[in-house]
Amino acid sequence: MPSHLSADRPAAQPPGRGSVDALISQTRRLKGDVDAVRRGAEEDDGPDHPRGRWQRALCDLALHQLNDLDEHLAQLRDGPLPTAPTPDPATPPQGSLLSRVGSAEWNLLTDEASWSGELYRILGRDPAAPPLTLDELPSLVLDEDRPKLTAMVTNCLVDARPIDGEFRIARRDGDVRTVHMMGEPVLDTDGSTASMWAVLRDVSELRRSQRVVSETRDSLHHQREAARTEHRLAVELQEAVLPPWRGSLRLPHRGPRTLDLAARRLQASTTTLIGGDWYDALELTGGETLLSVGDLTGQGVGVTSNMTMLLGAVRGMAMAGAQPGQLMAWLNQLLDATVQPALGSAICCRYRPGTRTLVWAQAGHPAPLLFRDGTGRALSAPDGVLLGATSGPVYGQAEETLQVGDLLLLHTDGLVPGHTGTAAANLLLDLAPRLTGDRTAEDCVRTVVEEFGAGEREDNACLLAVKVTS
Repeated sequence: MPSHLSADRPAAQPPGRGSVDALISQTRRLKGDVDAVRRGAEEDDGPDHPRGRWQRALCDLALHQLNDLDEHLAQLRDGPLPTAPTPDPATPPQGSLLSRVGSAEWNLLTDEASWSGELYRILGRDPAAPPLTLDELPSLVLDEDRPKLTAMVTNCLVDARPIDGEFRIARRDGDVRTVHMMGEPVLDTDGSTASMWAVLRDVSELRRSQRVVSETRDSLHHQREAARTEHRLAVELQEAVLPPWRGSLRLPHRGPRTLDLAARRLQASTTTLIGGDWYDALELTGGETLLSVGDLTGQGVGVTSNMTMLLGAVRGMAMAGAQPGQLMAWLNQLLDATVQPALGSAICCRYRPGTRTLVWAQAGHPAPLLFRDGTGRALSAPDGVLLGATSGPVYGQAEETLQVGDLLLLHTDGLVPGHTGTAAANLLLDLAPRLTGDRTAEDCVRTVVEEFGAGEREDNACLLAVKVTS
């Protein structure tokens, strides 16, 4: 059966082999580069990370498309395969790259059909059998896709619209394949449709790769959404656990008011899950005040819920009369008995208003900063952990006599972005002229936040300001 092209122009000849061979070489080099990117993605994130799976799926999709391009360029170089049937439709000729693209023409005047050898293989048909007519072609198509094929063919034959669509076929071996069909009508001299030609391509693997890309992208999206949800829940839990984050901390004050307190929690600017940083203040029996700041290792909702237990334990031990050193030791033992979390660092203080004495102990935590008369200094650290005779380790504790107008800053590491330890303390001490005088504790917190609260912050941080008022 002659091609429709012969009616108005000679059949196209394959282009020069040199130019197409150069394109084939470029395509194959690009395939190697994409494959290297795929291997790099697996090495960077590991085989099970959602982002790594998504990157590898995209690379697989690109490789499928480049394989298609390689095959199409080879067909462009070599010309079409003969339409004569081959012995085995499931096995392309040795060395052939053309098993995925086939062509067909249906003559409406003679009801003849002509298929290429590739099309027999794509559709899983016996090459010795005659090609199917347009009326017979839907018998290969899944029931739910037949209306789509019928509409495409009808629009082409009746309205001379090009065909460009996909449908699924069921091969005789039971395999279901997705086929992309492109075609056009061939008109005779009076404008009527004389025949229809089409090119069909097996896109099953391409669509599978696209589904994998979509699924892995959705998995990555869901993981990020889950992380955001857990982060938001952890923040809400800490809002319920911690005293107010803004404004002064209000204590019952059974006796004369001796301390002005204010606190703030600064959230990390990244989307990582919130950690177990805390601050707390509690008026104890006899007018003394418990002050504590610290953090738990780990992050997320689990750590935040455990922080509730920790604050309750600290308050309970302090109400029972435990001094800071003993309280730190018991707290450490309590957390050591659980799987998670562990105590990262903490500081515990007990203020006695009658003598204005601050008794405090620390566990790997920045020492309190004392501001007085326009200057500031870090309090001298107490002795480290001491070995008790029968009760196990006991944390050393120190005492400091305060004066009216003194300001104490208790804070966790991470308050000063990019600095920890002595470097962070020195930057805070540089604020002494601005933090001393008649300012309230809330004014002092605001000053620190204005200085160090802006910009990128890698860690969460807590700040507790304590002003001696009488």
